[in-house]
Amino acid sequence: MTLNLYDTASREVREFVPLRPGTVGVYLCGATVQGVPHIGHVRSGIAFDVLRRWLAHRGYDVLFVRNVTDIDDKILRKAADADRPWWEWAATHERAFTTAYDALGVLPPSAEPRATGFITQMVDYMQRLIDRDHAYVADGNVYFDVRSLPEYGSLSGHKLDDVHQGESAGTGKRDPRDFTLWKAAKPGEPSWPTPWGDGRPGWHLECSAMATSLLGGEFDIHCGGMDLVFPHHENEIAQSHGAGDGFARYWLHNGWVTMGGEKMSKSLGNVVAIPAMLEKVRPVELRYYLGSAHYRSMLEYTDAALHEAAVGYRRIESFVQRVADRVGDVAVGEVTDEFAAALDDDLAVPAALAAVHNAVREGNTALESGDAASASAIAGSVRAMTAILGTDPLDDHWSASGTDEASTAALDVLIGAELERRAAARAAKDWPVADEVRDRLAAAGVEVTDTPDGAQWALKTKDS
Repeated sequence: MTLNLYDTASREVREFVPLRPGTVGVYLCGATVQGVPHIGHVRSGIAFDVLRRWLAHRGYDVLFVRNVTDIDDKILRKAADADRPWWEWAATHERAFTTAYDALGVLPPSAEPRATGFITQMVDYMQRLIDRDHAYVADGNVYFDVRSLPEYGSLSGHKLDDVHQGESAGTGKRDPRDFTLWKAAKPGEPSWPTPWGDGRPGWHLECSAMATSLLGGEFDIHCGGMDLVFPHHENEIAQSHGAGDGFARYWLHNGWVTMGGEKMSKSLGNVVAIPAMLEKVRPVELRYYLGSAHYRSMLEYTDAALHEAAVGYRRIESFVQRVADRVGDVAVGEVTDEFAAALDDDLAVPAALAAVHNAVREGNTALESGDAASASAIAGSVRAMTAILGTDPLDDHWSASGTDEASTAALDVLIGAELERRAAARAAKDWPVADEVRDRLAAAGVEVTDTPDGAQWALKTKDS
């Protein structure tokens, strides 16, 4: 089977062929560390963590770079408003993002460059652009001349006449559609020396410099949120092609997390921070929820949808744990053909999850019939599939993530025993005992749902 990915640049699903056999270079636009991360921020991390895991499963050596933007207008403004040093503000929120990624089981990147660590490479990049007549200096600023590149707008489909960069005002621009590579120093702001005067980098320049420095002038895949297509990624392409680099061969973009139909953003005030989410569900359940939709689709957040996803994950977890309780260790097996076909089809996670749940139903049937060997083999396959999705129930990451996880595991054993007693009573048509178990669990805050896969349980939330 071949891996096919939707390439934003060509606007079609393309067969993935790496630049160098056996190795894949991936660059993901990471966080601008201006504040506490919310679920909209980490969706790209989870979506492309699945891509990384699938590439590794297919035998590739994956070089995965995720940058940190640690200097920009928003960071400077928010730090000033809080009367804190800009670098301390950035470092504090970078740690918050790292904590969130770790909590949700996102693999650490191969490299995590900060913008402020690549100033020298940015200066070299600007010099190349100036030498090739794609950039010019004005009043200590350096600008990219968008009219110098006939292909400008090819990624986003923007026509040159309709371009609005949306950046803070500079001086000396030849054309308002040009974008800033370097901002001349202002009093009280951090700055670095260049041949054209002190200043600091523009947003777009940093990613071209970091990506090509670490992955080479041409690399395989560039990822990010769909809100970055224009102007950020469009301008990255312009800079890189203008400097003579081939840059990314495939462009992948994930959809937003929305709330009330609007993209989550701090400016709209419709954000749900990661710590608040982890008071509602366990980290693995939040990961399952955020990764359950197709990466290119919008994910509309509601508490009900989150709760439903958590219950769905517990069905998987319960099956694997029941098998482990009966047969001992469950070794990681092989993914099913159905699962592999789904992920090879542009990372179709919803179809991949359908394959997981089909396996769980088959495994539960095997357990009920007493076929422990078949149930164990199926559980091994479920572990393999959920490992690629980052949600393997027996992964040490989840079992070691805190007392809440341990408490839930203990509850699963205790409540599972009660549900087995209820199932035996129902089979014997002993309805008073079955009702007694259900009512006692309900009084303890445990919600029981009867499904084709058997009874499932979930702790009642404040909203349920």
